[in-house]
Amino acid sequence: MMNRNHTRNNAGSNRKSHTQGGRKNGGAGRASSQAVVDAPVQKNDEVVVDIIGLTHDGEGVGRADGYTLFIQGALPGERVRAKVMKVKKAYGYARLQELLEASADRIVPVCGIYDKCGGCQLQHMDYAAQLNWKRQHVVDALERIGKLRIAGEGETSSGIIVHPTVGMNDPWRYRNKAQVPVGASAGDGELVAGFYAKGSHRIIDTDECHIQHDRNDEVVRIVKAIGRELGVSAYNEETGQGLLRHVMTRTGFVSGEIMVVLVTNGRKLPQAEQWVERIRAALPEVKSIVQNVNTRDTNVIFGDETRVLWGSEVIYDELDGIRFAISARSFYQVNPAQTVELYRTAVDYAQLTGKESVIDAYCGIGTISLFLARKAGRVYGVEIVPEAIEDAKRNAELNGIGNASFEAGPAEVVIPRWREEGIIPDVIVVDPPRKGCDPALLDTILKMQPERVVYVSCNPSTLARDLRTLEDGGYKTVEVTPVDMFPWTSHVESVVWMKRSM
Repeated sequence: MMNRNHTRNNAGSNRKSHTQGGRKNGGAGRASSQAVVDAPVQKNDEVVVDIIGLTHDGEGVGRADGYTLFIQGALPGERVRAKVMKVKKAYGYARLQELLEASADRIVPVCGIYDKCGGCQLQHMDYAAQLNWKRQHVVDALERIGKLRIAGEGETSSGIIVHPTVGMNDPWRYRNKAQVPVGASAGDGELVAGFYAKGSHRIIDTDECHIQHDRNDEVVRIVKAIGRELGVSAYNEETGQGLLRHVMTRTGFVSGEIMVVLVTNGRKLPQAEQWVERIRAALPEVKSIVQNVNTRDTNVIFGDETRVLWGSEVIYDELDGIRFAISARSFYQVNPAQTVELYRTAVDYAQLTGKESVIDAYCGIGTISLFLARKAGRVYGVEIVPEAIEDAKRNAELNGIGNASFEAGPAEVVIPRWREEGIIPDVIVVDPPRKGCDPALLDTILKMQPERVVYVSCNPSTLARDLRTLEDGGYKTVEVTPVDMFPWTSHVESVVWMKRSM
């Protein structure tokens, strides 16, 4: 399938980029950028640029006199006037000043703070165009980093098939979890909660996020109001003082159950009973009110201690008929509708007949494992986080699934031991973090030689790197299906089917 953005990008790269004759403010910026003497533009220059592509972060890529500029908010095929903000030897950054020629894919963002908030990157881009670009982003990484050959449209003889990105019928209100920082307003010191402005830790106070479940928005509004009424102080990153750091909430899309987590800078929560009483009165669906204690000077949201203030330590939800218990710190995919699409594809690629042994590396709380267990002979899950393994065991029991077992530890250590114990997998499934698979795990896979490997990835770059390693070790990449787990952002997940070729 040919990506229409990709076609436009190729055409655009043949055009000569234009600069405005006699750049405005040209001289003013040169004094502060003397170190970059070879750059054809300098800080504070205003230039007219043709946009020829997007970066993996969703920034427009343009060229001025052959020099690359990254411009947030610009789309391929557009001509823009931009002000140069930062100059480096090989590339620079510019701010969009004026749209001279708009792309047919440009739309008006729904969110009122889109231009300030850093949460979404692509609300100015038509959703169908986003799906096309995300597929092309995966293709580009596989070709450039993985040195893999992608099959052309209609081609079946050779090359990897990369399917169109699986999108959502309604790409709004899809997130089941919100975690927002809390601070104090610069004016009156009133408690605020919202999202960080792009590239900063300045909180933009907001009561609505269009990609959040509307109940999550409601919880944040209610907790913020209760905090103001109770006179709760907000945590200050600079001084380390203040109590409330973050509010986290989860909503079960199927169950309707709600969890509220107050992340505090200290174990003591003044007026804890009033917190519980007021949250319960405002939110009848709440099943769990939890405090997490984080006293460290860190950007990490959660601390090590979590205690239940009221209700259960978990809420329940379902994915494709499988029930899950979700605790405050459980990793649970935030887009349940697309998670089902992602995991169904992974199961399809595993090609299970009911007899196979399957190893699920990076199994988390057992989500993929339990999907696999419905069609496999036996599933073995491994995860380095002990709490997640306990959740996985509980979830297997919750669903009456007896052919899945779980063990805590590094996959590259546990899996070789399983091999010594006689566990020889037909399929290995990996779903690593953004940094990709540990090299030792890839080496373990190559030594284990399963018939098939299913790779679930949230980062096309590290996916391509790891596929290259597996290809060099005797595997062939057959198909890739990108899945849009995070509409309106630059992120894309992929599911890959590999088979042993030697």
